[in-house]
Amino acid sequence: MAKRKQQEDRPTDGDESDSDRSLVDVDFEFFDPNADIDYIALKRLLTQLFSADAESFPLQDLADLILSQPLVGTTVKCDGRESDPYAFLTALNLNVHKDRPSVQALISYILEKASPDSVLHSKLQALLGPNGISSSEHVGFIFSERLINMPVQIMPHMYRMLADEIQWALDDNEPYDFKYFVIISRVYRLSAEEAAELHASSPRTKRQKQSEAPPAAGVYPFHPEDDYIRKFATHTLDYTFTHAQPRDAEAFGLDTGGRMMLVPAARLRNVAAALAEAYPQPS
Repeated sequence: MAKRKQQEDRPTDGDESDSDRSLVDVDFEFFDPNADIDYIALKRLLTQLFSADAESFPLQDLADLILSQPLVGTTVKCDGRESDPYAFLTALNLNVHKDRPSVQALISYILEKASPDSVLHSKLQALLGPNGISSSEHVGFIFSERLINMPVQIMPHMYRMLADEIQWALDDNEPYDFKYFVIISRVYRLSAEEAAELHASSPRTKRQKQSEAPPAAGVYPFHPEDDYIRKFATHTLDYTFTHAQPRDAEAFGLDTGGRMMLVPAARLRNVAAALAEAYPQPS
């Protein structure tokens, strides 16, 4: 059963003027996770999220765990319930599932990647280390990933629904009483030369070509909502993938990495509200 339907006007690519650009109506439907339908697509999204480091995780176990809690989490589809999801958002209790192989691997990965930031690492060690993992201060891992061409406007609804479902689970005495959320996302790094090349090759309208300045060198999120979520995080850390291929002048593709954010659970509804303001549903 669809949770909600959202219609999006999606422009075609090219250099057409605003008046010449055609629009395509796409209906996005929100569904509860379904183990019989979503497993393969979910594994692909997990592989996309962890990128070069995906081999560090037993993804089958992680996908099974995510799909074992159908009442918390949302998928987004375009062709009905029986189709593959194009986006996924859910939260896992790392404390409750600490004995699962995938969660053990995930906790080890989180602590390893947090080690360059001594303050963040100390905080996570207290929460997820041998002493903290059995404490009453539970940590949720928010898994959020989508295909690259999915519009960001779906995210406010997904975060709002996640906040609602966690509250409903708490009302039913389910183990979703989180103190913090760990969110892992993806970033890419641009040199000054790459930024200029990307700007020159991107399709834009004539008006945009005249008014837009080229992007600067730096680190950018793959998902623009990360810039809003990080405002509610106590810590944010960008890191390099363990299994990233060495890069040189002949390297092909973007220089990608990961981003870790630690967000107090009490701010989840604030995150949803900020995203709703930043990315309103098209009228």
